This record gives sequence, structure tokens and C-alpha cells, in this order.
Amino acid sequence: MLTIKEGDYLKYIGNPNVKLKLQMKMTLIIGLLIISMFAIMGLFLHAFFSDTLKHEVGERALAVAESVARIPELRQAYELEDPAAVIHPLVEPIRAATGAQFIVVGNREEIRYAHPQPERLGEQMVGGDNERALLLGESYVSEAVGSLGRSIRGKVPVRDADGGVIGVVSVGFLTQDVQTIVMNYHRKLWYVLVALVGVGIVGAVLIARYIKRLLFGLEPEEISHLFLQKETILQSTHEAIIAVNRYGLITLMNTAAQRLLGAKAQEPNPFIGKPILDVLPNSRLHEVLQTGESQYDKEMLVGKHIVLVNRLPIYYQQNLIGAVSTFRNKTELEQLSQELTRVKQYAEALRAQTHEFSNKMYTILGLIQLDKQQEAVDFIRRESTLQQNWIHFLMKKVPDPMISGILLGKLNQALEQRVTLTIDPDSQLQHPLSDQQRDALVTVLGNLIGNAIEAVKDKTAQREVALSFTDIGDVVVFEVDDAGPGIAEEEIEKVFQQGYTTKDGADRGIGLALTRRLLEDIDGELTLEESELGGACFVVTIAKERDGGKTDD
Repeated sequence: MLTIKEGDYLKYIGNPNVKLKLQMKMTLIIGLLIISMFAIMGLFLHAFFSDTLKHEVGERALAVAESVARIPELRQAYELEDPAAVIHPLVEPIRAATGAQFIVVGNREEIRYAHPQPERLGEQMVGGDNERALLLGESYVSEAVGSLGRSIRGKVPVRDADGGVIGVVSVGFLTQDVQTIVMNYHRKLWYVLVALVGVGIVGAVLIARYIKRLLFGLEPEEISHLFLQKETILQSTHEAIIAVNRYGLITLMNTAAQRLLGAKAQEPNPFIGKPILDVLPNSRLHEVLQTGESQYDKEMLVGKHIVLVNRLPIYYQQNLIGAVSTFRNKTELEQLSQELTRVKQYAEALRAQTHEFSNKMYTILGLIQLDKQQEAVDFIRRESTLQQNWIHFLMKKVPDPMISGILLGKLNQALEQRVTLTIDPDSQLQHPLSDQQRDALVTVLGNLIGNAIEAVKDKTAQREVALSFTDIGDVVVFEVDDAGPGIAEEEIEKVFQQGYTTKDGADRGIGLALTRRLLEDIDGELTLEESELGGACFVVTIAKERDGGKTDD
């Protein structure tokens, strides 16, 4: 099981140059972003509120001015000798009621008939913005500097009964008062914006801490360094590696895995994102995703390659998030296994000979101590004759020293186990074998004869194993018969499967599977038949090689 823990990586990776910590960097960046956004928003709202308020004040001034200009008494007063005496008292209460800074009424010559300061009655209107009302008869809003200061004004012409322009009404609100109102609104607005900026900065700190935790406490520079390091290790690894997410979709595949699947290594990887069941149906990674249990050293066939597979679930915070599988081509391991098997066969043969020789030496010593010299001589001659007969037979029938050596070793092993191992006297193997055939045959014979001896050694009677071989024809044939319990018909195919065995104990179910695979590599075949001795009969056939090549069919 692969479990990722926060902070573990920091112990193993290098220390790249980190100028500013991620948390501080994110806090500053997000903080500056928030401040900039709210500053821009504040300036925009300031301008928007100012324009909106000025517009509303102007519309209000224009509405008051239109109401005043339509008063009949005001129009009639223009015909009097002293219009100011009627107009000023008429509009002053309206000014007070509407809150306007001033209501000024003038004639076509811009002489004041009404003004909030009575001493200025009869004087010229100030501002120079009455032309549109007096000359064009328009109603409008303007901003100008008058006798009371800069103000926003609503200008409306006063018309007589015939519609002619006889004067102008100007209603104004001081700009300073408008700005005071705006500033009061803006002060509250900026208080709110500053508070939001503070909340945003606190949020930035929390977000930075959260992201830092998600990244296992790593800085961006450390993540880049780690990514390059892991990617290099992943792609240079001799073993094929495939990872899937919890839905069985491929998330990672190194170059070795692409080659194993028969694809050229390329970027981007064409297998990424595809279901593992479509790419590698027998990967069994879906079982790991379902059970969450690891699987180690399992054999699997990928194309024409036999691989050893390890499958492990990936957990994050105790949640299963995926699985990873590693594949190792078994060819190298099999080569090593073959070498070890041959060494084991030789060691067993030597051990059997040594043990048997030791027993015979003790027998001879006992006969001599009992003053039975003649019996001792007879025993030595008999044993010598048996060994010599075996050696002469094998040297004559099997010139290949490797094959004759393994057969001699098995003869001694059978003798030690009190098992009768016989070789058909008509057997022969004169045809030269290639190095690959010889190496495979040593392992095959060692496994088959060893299994036969083991099958009969516990019997009380008929502990027999028979061996015959011939190279007559286009194939080399070996038959290993035993008088053991045999193999049931329904188990014939199963006994050749890796890991299947009918025997008790660990490390079983390997020999026959390895034997069949070795024979397939040299164009050979292994079959199982019923033995004439009552047990099992394994038949090995190997095609001969001529002139350095295989025989034609």
C-alpha cells in the first residue's frame, strides 16, 4: 500500500533556492489583487456617486425652476413697474421649502427680480449661462460660478401669454454642498471597502495555508524540483509502471510500460485517460481498486512476454484514490532460475552420491572389522560393477556430458531414496544438442525425474520409475514413467499452470510450469499420459536442429 503523508517529501528532496515562501507569496499576491480591485471599485463608485448626485440635483433644480416659471402671478409681475416687489416675496418661500441655495429670476437683460440676498436685486445676473434660455427658449442644467459660488443650476425661460421669452428662472444648489453630501457617502463606502479588504487579506492567508497543506508543505520550486526528479526516475526505470485512478482510468505510464505494450514511446502518451480494461484486460488492477489489497509477484502474460507483477493500492488520507502496478519481464529471472535449477540438480546429484558413498564406506568398514574380507571385496566389486555399468551405458548411449551427468545424478538419488530407477537399454541420444536445448533439457529431466521419484518414494511396494529416450526420427523423445498415484483426468491441464500443485507444502506448483515453458522456447512439447506402471507418464518431444537451424516441417 502506498500512503502519501504530508511533509514526508521534504526529508528526501534537495533544497532548491526558495526566495519567498508560498504562503507569503500567495498572501501578497491575493492581498494586492484585492486592494487593487477595491481601490478601482472605490474610485469608480466615487465618480459614479458624484455624477449621479449632480445629475439628480440638476434635475431637481430644473424641476423647481419649471414650477416657478409657470406661476401666473410671476408672469404678470413682468408687466408691472416694479416686478421685484412682487416676484421676490413670491419665490423666497419656495426657495426655503425646496432647500435650494438660490432662486434667481431675471428679465431678458438679466436684471434680477428675485435673489436670496435682497440687496442684490436690480443687479446683473452672474454666470453667463442664460443665453440658451433667453435666446433659444431652452430648459437645461448648467454648472457655473455665480455670486454665491460654483453651483449646479436649472435654467427655465419665463414666457408671456403669447409664448415669447420675457425672462429666466435660475434655481441653484452649491457644488460645495453637493460635494459634502458625496463625501459623506464616500466616507461610509471607504469604511466598508477597507473592511472588505481586511476580510479578503484574512481569506488570502487561509487560502494560502490550505493550498500549502494540499501541497504537503512544499514550495513551488521544491515541487518543480521533485517533479523533474521523479519524472526522470520514472522514465529511466527498467520496470514497467502503470497507475490508474479510482475509476480505472490510466493516469501514469512510463516508457518501459509503453514498450511492453508494443507502442513507441511518445509524448503525449496515447494511453493516458483510457480505461485499463481496454488497454490491458488481464491487469487485475480493478481487483485492487475493489478490495484495496496488495498483490505481489504474480505472473501475467503481456503480449508474448511473461512478466512478474506487483499491484498496490494508493491511499490519500485513508481514502483509496487509485492503484499502481509494476511489471518486470520474467526472461531475466527465468535465466537466473534456470542457472539455479541446474546448480541445484548438480548439488542434489553430488549429495546423493556422497551420501550413498558414505553409506557404502561404512558398510565396507563394518565388514572389515568383522573380519569379513571376502564379503567386503565382493561388495566393492558389486558396487563398482553397478556404477561402471551405469557410466559405460550412459557414455555409450548419451555422449553429451551434461545430459549423462544429470541422469547419473538421478540414478544415485533414486538409489538413495530406495527407488528403482531403470533406463530402457534400447535408449539412445546420439544427436548433438544445441546449447539452448542442452540447458533446457537438463532442467526438464531434473524436474520430471525428481517428481517421479518423489511420487513413489512413500509407497511400501513397487517404488519404480522408468526412463526411456530415443533420437530416431526428426524429434528427440523422453518418457518418464512412475508407479505413483497418477493424476486425475480433470487435473491434467491444471498441473501445468503456475502455482497449481497436488502436493503439500510451500513453494510448489513451479516445476511443471517452468518445464513446459522451457520446452516451448526450444520448439518442444510436454504431454501427460497414463503410465504402464500405473502412475503418470510424461512425454517430452524436442525437434532436432540441423545445420544450425530447425528442421523443416
